[in-house]
Amino acid sequence: MLFDTHCHLTDERLRDGVAELIRRAEESGVARLVTVGYDRESSLEGAALAEKYDNVYCTVGIHPHDAVTATREIYEEFRALAAGNPKVLAIGEIGLDYHYDLSPREVQRRVFEEQLRLARECELPACLHIREAYEDCRALLEENRDCLGGGVLLHCYSGSAEMVKVFSRYDAYFAFGGAITFKGARRNLDALAAVPRDRLLLETDAPYMTPVPFRGQTNRPEYVALVADKAAEVLGLSREKIEEITTENAKRLFKRLK
Repeated sequence: MLFDTHCHLTDERLRDGVAELIRRAEESGVARLVTVGYDRESSLEGAALAEKYDNVYCTVGIHPHDAVTATREIYEEFRALAAGNPKVLAIGEIGLDYHYDLSPREVQRRVFEEQLRLARECELPACLHIREAYEDCRALLEENRDCLGGGVLLHCYSGSAEMVKVFSRYDAYFAFGGAITFKGARRNLDALAAVPRDRLLLETDAPYMTPVPFRGQTNRPEYVALVADKAAEVLGLSREKIEEITTENAKRLFKRLK
């Protein structure tokens, strides 16, 4: 049984064919998937999809790109969704993105901290998007350790093997996607090998980060099977063992899962 812990069914490239995407994912052995919010609209839409489909779960949050849009009113909506819908598994994706800087860095840091506190209030894990900002992320996690009781997930982990050890101090989970199948992915593979087995997760980030051999096309939740195959190869484990490990890890992190 496979678990796609991070995809975006609300993206315009996927939303019109959601039923077919879910069907094809099930046929590929994907038993559960999480559609991740990145702003108010995607969070509300994702929650509605989770209510509609048995094997779809969701998160609510504001991506660092959209940090300038964050308001107390939106946080209140997220808090109400988390309280009223047991299929809301985490607050995210939240964090820091210094590659594009679509929101000012000081705003990103403030909104990141605000949403870490929201995760604490909701007793949910925090799903993090971190790009070219790992040291600032570490510092903010250290300053907000009291907000991490629900768990921390570094989605689409692109940091070094050395930083795996650093974030493991916060009992973090690490999710890997299609990037581990790319040519020249040595850094990603070294990081994958460094992750404790009981903190490893799989994802697609669909419609982004499509794995080989479909790179260049729209990513789909069913392609998490290709990520599992590559992880098994790198770690010297069977595909069945990878499925077992990563599914059990997801259940441990996402405590609301049935």
